[in-house]
Amino acid sequence: MAGRKDQHGDSTRAVAAGRSKEWTGPVVNPPIWRASTHIYESEADRKAALSNNKDGQFYYGRRGAPTQWALAQALTELEPGAAGTVLYPSGVAAIAGALLAVLSPGDVLLLSDNSYEPSRSMGMGLLKRMGVETRFFDPLDLDAYRNLFCERTKCVWLEVPGSLTMEMCDVPELARIAREKGAICLIDNTWATSLGFPALQHGCDISVTSLTKHISGHSDLMMGAASAGEKLYRKLRITSQQLGQVVSPDDCALALRGLRTMPLRLERTMQSALQIADWLATREDVAHVLCPMRDGDAGYELWQRDFSGGCGLFSFVLKAQDEAARARLVDNLELFGIGYSWGGFESLALPFDVSRIRDAMAWPKPGWNSEDRLGVRLSIGLEDPADLIADLDRGFAAMRNP
Repeated sequence: MAGRKDQHGDSTRAVAAGRSKEWTGPVVNPPIWRASTHIYESEADRKAALSNNKDGQFYYGRRGAPTQWALAQALTELEPGAAGTVLYPSGVAAIAGALLAVLSPGDVLLLSDNSYEPSRSMGMGLLKRMGVETRFFDPLDLDAYRNLFCERTKCVWLEVPGSLTMEMCDVPELARIAREKGAICLIDNTWATSLGFPALQHGCDISVTSLTKHISGHSDLMMGAASAGEKLYRKLRITSQQLGQVVSPDDCALALRGLRTMPLRLERTMQSALQIADWLATREDVAHVLCPMRDGDAGYELWQRDFSGGCGLFSFVLKAQDEAARARLVDNLELFGIGYSWGGFESLALPFDVSRIRDAMAWPKPGWNSEDRLGVRLSIGLEDPADLIADLDRGFAAMRNP
């Protein structure tokens, strides 16, 4: 039954997105167009292309071709309220491209204190060098956040849930306050993707996603994207072109392939993560399980209110252990690799202590035992959850028995 695309379920939308005949022709998937040079039929055609800066207009390789355009269109279709999507060669490039598109020397950026470390580094590095002032804020303290705005505040950066520590903030209210103060609200929406959290519909102006994670799903490419309404999309596009940002058509083909199965993988890894989080919560050597999808978590009510899905990424904090004990735990895991990134088919474990990358938020959190500070972030893959639990159980045994 045909029906409107925006009324279809997530899996149907993911299968259909970006597959217009304009890009695919008579085949199922868009062919891989590898081309630096585009040839014009005439000088008149070349001149006409100069003023037609949009996807679908052949111009030069930096502006893409049908493989890239199909992926951008698919991401736009999956982000309600978006007029277009710009692709970048990594998630960090997308963060940089989005911020550079909306900030100028003398502006103030309010940056959520629990943001991804490269986002924080960008505020204190690249943006500082170009004359932008970055102020960190606790996204759970609305009054303090509101008081940070000044006449120079042009942009707010959110991430939900918080990187590593998994706090769930009230995005619609934070975005509303930003809008009231005349600031643009950007969000790193990689964790839930637009399927689990349509960020533009919840008040954000630009939604940034690392396609390296769930959309790839196979740990074999790096890419990022930013989606926005018409006005800001144009700013994103022009800034990206001025920076010479371009993505590989081969990587776009891989991203499109991963996109088709993303809803299934998100649901599977979320359910596995909940099972593993519940098991971790029963262990005496675990002080805290940081999983907003789990009933009883501090962020659960906001997640339940605003989100329709999640993923396999969450964290836990060890009870009064030292770094050597934590190292024994992760070193003895067989099914969990130790590595950065997440959202692939394989499970990963990453030790963390965020004390050095928090300015406005306390760590350990208020009310916690001061000795409970060493965390482990888990990215749950597609393995059987029972096998992953058994693997973690072996790791805890090794932690207790050096």
